[in-house]
Amino acid sequence: MRQRSKDGKPGKKITKSALKEALKLYAYIRPYQGRFLIGLLFLLLSSGANLLFPKLLGDLVDAVSDDNYREAIADVGKLLLIVLGAQAIFSFFRIILFVQVTEKALAGLRQATYRHLIQLPMAFFNKRRVGELNSRISADISLLQETFTTTLAEFLRQMLIIIGGITLLAVTSWKLTLFMLAILPPVIILTVFFGKFIRRYAKTVQEKVADSQVIVEETLQGIFNVKSFVSESFEILRYRDRTDEAAQAGIKGGLYRAAFASFVVFGLFGALVAVIWRGSTMIATGELQTGQLFAFIIYSGFIGGSIGGLADVYSRIQKAVGAAESLLGIFDESPEPLNLDDENNERLNGDIEVKSLRFSYPSRPDVTVLKDINFTANKGDRIAIVGTSGGGKSTLVSLLLQLYRNYEGDILFDQKEAREHHLKTIRANIGVVPQEVLLFGGSIKENILYGNPNASEDEVMDAAKRAYAHDFIMSFPEGYDTLVGERGVQLSGGQRQRIAIARMMLKNPSILLLDEATSALDSESESMVQKALEELMQGRTSIVIAHRLSTIRNADQILVVQGGEVVESGSHAQLMEESDGVYKEYVSMQKMGHETNI
Repeated sequence: MRQRSKDGKPGKKITKSALKEALKLYAYIRPYQGRFLIGLLFLLLSSGANLLFPKLLGDLVDAVSDDNYREAIADVGKLLLIVLGAQAIFSFFRIILFVQVTEKALAGLRQATYRHLIQLPMAFFNKRRVGELNSRISADISLLQETFTTTLAEFLRQMLIIIGGITLLAVTSWKLTLFMLAILPPVIILTVFFGKFIRRYAKTVQEKVADSQVIVEETLQGIFNVKSFVSESFEILRYRDRTDEAAQAGIKGGLYRAAFASFVVFGLFGALVAVIWRGSTMIATGELQTGQLFAFIIYSGFIGGSIGGLADVYSRIQKAVGAAESLLGIFDESPEPLNLDDENNERLNGDIEVKSLRFSYPSRPDVTVLKDINFTANKGDRIAIVGTSGGGKSTLVSLLLQLYRNYEGDILFDQKEAREHHLKTIRANIGVVPQEVLLFGGSIKENILYGNPNASEDEVMDAAKRAYAHDFIMSFPEGYDTLVGERGVQLSGGQRQRIAIARMMLKNPSILLLDEATSALDSESESMVQKALEELMQGRTSIVIAHRLSTIRNADQILVVQGGEVVESGSHAQLMEESDGVYKEYVSMQKMGHETNI
């Protein structure tokens, strides 16, 4: 069964294979392993100093019976101060070193994860939620950070205290040690398991209370329906049943807590009393000294606390192993062959040829989205694609951009199949202006520079002027330094489009893909954006997905796509000569004032 941690999240069972997977993280610690080993040494020394402390306290008690007790107490007191000081120093450097190693190692892990994640193909992102992926980088790595900084050290420290403490107890009195081990650890283990049962049951009570709150929320939100159906009595009874169930569960939980408290008092204190009783009899027979019994009791407390704490530490390690496995699972996905470190800056001419193109999405292999698509675009040509929603227009844009490479047929750029080009070369030479422009949350200038981070301020301003964006940018008090807000919410749709066009001016691609870039704009904004697009399309091969006549009538070739197939193709004039043509019907509807997505 899948184990659960105390916060309700599933924990990974610690098996040999799971540990082997988690140990892959050592690759990120290896560069700092010297500091890590020194940190472990300080952990060992601080734990050793911790174990000396009860022994010296016992010696302090026994020093009272010394003939020269003042000097004996002073000597032991000095040793105690030295041990405490040493323990403080060891703990300080252990924490500093572990934190340094952890922060540097996890920074490397974050960078490697993000670098790998951002190079994964679109098919991967179609199967994952953004929140899930963000959780991998944030929550999972934060959990590993706690493990490396605190949990592992705590686990090692507790194990050292248990092993070292039992060893020292055995040296002091093996008889009393066997007696203590026979009664104290079992009581502590029972206490831990009883405590976990109490926590689980408390969650059951919380869930029942939450169920009753759901009724309140639902009825208040739907109060109109409650009153219109005269269901007040029904809802009152329903709420009463739920709250009665919660009350009964709470009473039962109180019974468990009372039993737990009684068990702790009787079990733990009873075990302690038994150890003291046994030790007192040994003092009476001369087998043990008073100071030794005092030290023995403190050691027993240390050992008991460590045994009790191991359950929580083990639970946290389980969660860390699960987080490591989930995180490292991302690295099992094959990235796109982007060759990010390659300085290849090949410039494409802009010739495109699509031959017998067929495609199904990896998530829906049984549904053919594109069927036998064929067309040719020479440098500088303007190809318009029209068609019904869901006909495959945007899918064609994705394939030209090589977001998916599992297609049948051929897509050629400059007479060379796309899959034979460097993927980085293709995308560097293609510019996309979508219907919904995504701007990053920085300034207008930073968003324009995304097209070419090395552009000068004059080049940014020139691109904005050519995109008819300069005037509205300068109308803002902060000009080009104006923050656009998350996803560009501070700007209107037309302003965002012109910023995107200015960004594309800086990128200066050979091929443009315009995916209904003006369809969501009002008439005034559309006019400005259309002027900017005309400027952008000059001298470039342009594939324009649109449905408005003003956008497509001047295209060199128009493709009418329905059901994943090209049902008509030609210029505006040629298609208008078709007596029963789909395109001609579409144009007629637009002239009559109807807006439609063909």
